[in-house]
Amino acid sequence: MTSENTPITMFGADWCRDCVRTKKQLDELGVEYTYVDLVADPAAADVAREISGRTNIPVVVYPDASHHVEPSNADVEAKLRELSLI
Repeated sequence: MTSENTPITMFGADWCRDCVRTKKQLDELGVEYTYVDLVADPAAADVAREISGRTNIPVVVYPDASHHVEPSNADVEAKLRELSLI
């Protein structure tokens, strides 16, 4: 689902406050990512659930194949720094 140009994929929805917050953070940090809108593509929710084992969103998938579910801004920033993406 990700490509070399966009190594991060975020599954989210516009009605989800945590999704809006995480999307805003990635935008402000200037990190490239693929946004999968679960409202526009409800079937993608199954993909997110397969990745995380949970129904919570957002699910943020990183280039090292790790992921966060409902991460705090600090969690996302720490992971991006660990991967030298910021």
